[in-house]
Amino acid sequence: MAKVFVMDHPLVQHKVTMLRDKNTSTKDFRELAEEISLLMAYEVTRDLPLEDVEVETPICKTVAKTVAGRSLGIVPILRAGLGMVNGMLKLVPNAKVGHIGLYRDPVTLKPVEYYCKLPADATDRTLIVVDPMLATGGSAIAAIGFLKARGCTNIKFCCLIAAPQGLKALQEAHPDVDIFIAALDETLNDHAYIVPGLGDAGDRLFGTK
Repeated sequence: MAKVFVMDHPLVQHKVTMLRDKNTSTKDFRELAEEISLLMAYEVTRDLPLEDVEVETPICKTVAKTVAGRSLGIVPILRAGLGMVNGMLKLVPNAKVGHIGLYRDPVTLKPVEYYCKLPADATDRTLIVVDPMLATGGSAIAAIGFLKARGCTNIKFCCLIAAPQGLKALQEAHPDVDIFIAALDETLNDHAYIVPGLGDAGDRLFGTK
């Protein structure tokens, strides 16, 4: 089973509290989501492979570490996942960005892919799938499944708020995917909203509530 990392950093907890507040403006919500994503990226990238390179300092030549290979790809689940991309790019500006769009079929209630655009070398990269909310887990499970169907094998998932039900479902569906969470909440309500949660992340990010 892959690892689950729930952020315990004081700054993350503080910013998540501000994110939850119903009175937080769209501008502040967007900035907070970006800031939390940057802080989370520090943990998500902790196990990136390194290689030795020779560098000349103002004093002498030395051997130091640099990130090896093609590194990262960030894959937001549209639309809310877009709110987490810029924060991560501030920490890893050379990462490439793909996009996955999903909608729920009104009859089968299963996620359906309507858009997928990935970097040409996606299979050589560590892909971080981002979506602010992990509620039932359906979208995350489907998105990761679509990536695997395209030959991607090194995948992580990162979200701001998760419900235990969605976490359990994602772990069972993709036991090889590490999961990073800013806050693990209590449960889901009858409308599949996370409790206490923060409402609809997409609406709050883009001012469509």
